[in-house]
Amino acid sequence: MLAQETLRLVATPSEAAAIGTLMVEPEATVSDPPLPSPEAGGFLLLLALLSPKEPKEPKGK
Repeated sequence: MLAQETLRLVATPSEAAAIGTLMVEPEATVSDPPLPSPEAGGFLLLLALLSPKEPKEPKGK
């Protein structure tokens, strides 16, 4: 069985309107897709080449 509860609004109408405008963000009419940045690929490759190697097991033990 579903129970529905109605809540009473405690804010004034001007406060309710302000809350409503804060909650609703208008969508941009024109937006560009994300642009690829080729310099990021080179940076990631450089990080991979400069990263430390895995430690090896000691042979004496």
